[in-house]
Amino acid sequence: MAAGRVFAFRDARWAPDPVLAPSPAVRSPQPVPLVIDNGSFQTRAGWAAADPSVPAEPLLRFRSLAARSRGARGGAGAETQVGNDLGSPEPLRWLLRSPFDRNVPVQLELQELLLDHVFQRLGVSSQGCVDHPIVLTEAVCNPLYSRQMMSELLFECYQVPKVSYGVDSLYSFYHNRRQNWPCSGLVISSGYQCTHILPVLEGRLDAKNCKRINIGGCQAAVYLQRLLQLKYPGHFAAITLSRMEEILHEHSYIAEDYIEELQKWRSPEYYENNVHKMQLPFSNKLLGSTLASEEKQERRQQQLRRLQELNARRREEKLQLDQERLDRLLYVQELLEDGHMDQFHKALVELNMDSAEELQSYINKLSLAVEQTKQKILQAEVNIEVDVVDSKPETPDLDPLGSEQSLEDVESINEFEPLFAEDQPEVEKPVATVQPVFNLAEYHQLFLGTERIRAPEIVFQPSLIGEDQAGIAETMQYVLERYPKEQQAILVQNVFLTGGNAMYPGLKARVQKELLEMRPFQSSFQVHLASSPVLDAWYGAREWAVEHMTREEGWITRKDYEEKGGEYLKEHCASNVYVPIRLPKQAPRTTEALAPSRALTSSTGNPCEQV
Repeated sequence: MAAGRVFAFRDARWAPDPVLAPSPAVRSPQPVPLVIDNGSFQTRAGWAAADPSVPAEPLLRFRSLAARSRGARGGAGAETQVGNDLGSPEPLRWLLRSPFDRNVPVQLELQELLLDHVFQRLGVSSQGCVDHPIVLTEAVCNPLYSRQMMSELLFECYQVPKVSYGVDSLYSFYHNRRQNWPCSGLVISSGYQCTHILPVLEGRLDAKNCKRINIGGCQAAVYLQRLLQLKYPGHFAAITLSRMEEILHEHSYIAEDYIEELQKWRSPEYYENNVHKMQLPFSNKLLGSTLASEEKQERRQQQLRRLQELNARRREEKLQLDQERLDRLLYVQELLEDGHMDQFHKALVELNMDSAEELQSYINKLSLAVEQTKQKILQAEVNIEVDVVDSKPETPDLDPLGSEQSLEDVESINEFEPLFAEDQPEVEKPVATVQPVFNLAEYHQLFLGTERIRAPEIVFQPSLIGEDQAGIAETMQYVLERYPKEQQAILVQNVFLTGGNAMYPGLKARVQKELLEMRPFQSSFQVHLASSPVLDAWYGAREWAVEHMTREEGWITRKDYEEKGGEYLKEHCASNVYVPIRLPKQAPRTTEALAPSRALTSSTGNPCEQV
């Protein structure tokens, strides 16, 4: 990259999602499944159909956010906006709400708003219900209560026929399988809120050895915001979370060796060649103090002329309205003078007046106001003419003595000038003072040096932000050590990277370096990167839905929901492991425990009589 290159913030606004007309193949011969990748950062939705006329990609992509604005004073109710309808998140940052706590949906009211948005914009036309099967992603080891509330929302509120739950990173894993890939592997999924290490053995998730790190893209954006706000306190308000996310997505990378990379940044030459300058928006109005006095005077005169024209226009409009009102009142007074009493009283009622005296009072006041306005207009025109005459430049008086000096006097003075020139000290020429030029554009630039690697590094070193957690490398080593050496060798042959943070340049090389340090000498391993780390989860869920559309495997029907509860899960190749709720059984009452009560009843007689 060329040294000194400047990048501008895009500050892109979100375009509202249109209401899409679904293809007829979505409804016939039977309703096809609707695939929803319910992510904590972004929601993606689309149809899963084998028909080529149906797009095999998500039709909706929007942030998993909602904002409810307060009602206006005029009586309008509160308005709720979802996803891309927000336009830009920064003006509404304090109103934004998410249904997720980390990566688990807990606010079902907000989740309902997101699902309403999906069904409406995809053009679901069934009356009173959603008659399409739903394929929904969920978090790894999702709590039973969260799944129970989600199933209740889908079956009770939307009346869906059946639903299937799966893990997004496992869908991505199976979407990227190739011919020679083993069914086992170690999935590293790093998203917006969390990072997961998932061991997969013989095609199934080993849930007992899954590990989660509570670090993701959200924490990296907040950390980068704090770094730049401390570095540039003058631009505190301009350093927003949206711009930090843009920096992370387009200008950050993960160093293969963090300490060695920091040493490189200490070199001035390396810094100049690799620094990214982010240009903040600014206004040239701040340069008004450097204008010449003549320009300032001219601007003042222009502003004065505009104000005078505006006032004159307002006076003319007021004069016209008052004149029309006065003509109306005079017409009513003529009705009284001509003796048309019925029309006069009717006109008084329309004018909301009670008597002829009140009418005369209004006529006098309006006449006075009209005369005063006319005088002000005439005075303003005179003032403008006077200003124009006074603004003419005066010719300076070049000869105050009246040009009485003759040509002979001038020549005599010129004869004596060489005599005094020798004794006269040489006058020093004034040195032009160089004013320092203040570059306003450079003042509004953010220089990104080590910040480009410090923010993404927190997924490997959470201690940088004060988190007492292990990073990806330590957690990966901990998970591998829970298996025998033979299974370790199988898992490291297919280390798979997915999730939004997998798009950082250098992540694959860093994981390879960490594996090289922790694995035995001359052992082999392979690291694979998802073809599309952000969208592969949706693509994998779509492929599963098309393949299992007519099967019963993995689908939870309404009958299953009513019989086995909302937390019930039918397992499949990309799902969580179902662990049912086991309530402790009540111990049966023995005959020894019943004997004292029988004896008490027999000794006291009939208990009903005692009552």
